[in-house]
Amino acid sequence: MNLAEGVQDLAFIVLAALVIAASLGVVLFEKIVYSAFLLGLVFISIAGLYILLNADFVAAAQILVYVGAVNVLILFAIMLVNKQEAFSPVKNRWIRQGATAVVCAGLFALLGTMVLATPWAIDETVDTTSTLITIGKHFFSDFLLPFELASVLLLMAMVGAIILARRDFIPEVTATDREPQPDLTLPERPRDVAAIASNSPEI
Repeated sequence: MNLAEGVQDLAFIVLAALVIAASLGVVLFEKIVYSAFLLGLVFISIAGLYILLNADFVAAAQILVYVGAVNVLILFAIMLVNKQEAFSPVKNRWIRQGATAVVCAGLFALLGTMVLATPWAIDETVDTTSTLITIGKHFFSDFLLPFELASVLLLMAMVGAIILARRDFIPEVTATDREPQPDLTLPERPRDVAAIASNSPEI
């Protein structure tokens, strides 16, 4: 193993540790703002892993789309809503926790099986100079429907964030609140000032 391979291995270990630690922080932190910031750290760490895989365009798209758009949209929605709700105990909470544990264990087993079954040998014949052309061909041929669905999902997230942010600022106008507006009139001259001016002796 030469120096370049050692640096790549060290970078992979650091980035993987950041992904795991930040993901646990997203789940375990009580304040949702901290979870949103740690989610941005997860996205940035994943972009670093893409750079190690020579996927430069995917890493740039990861930072621009997920960090610069999705994560910022989540932060705006959280900060604009700014709702503080007291914690209330949930009945039969252990059922939800057990179901969550089963789903997480199943996903972990599925991902572990995929990692063990995937051949990780490096193919020297693959051109790794640029992935832009290959990704463009796949986006508009094989993965056209998921690509369009992702754009619709982002639009729905944006509309939902706007609705949540503006809900508290929309007053409920009833029939009794609608008072007739006075007509526009010119400001009258104050009566006391007019009386003083009329009674003052002429010079």
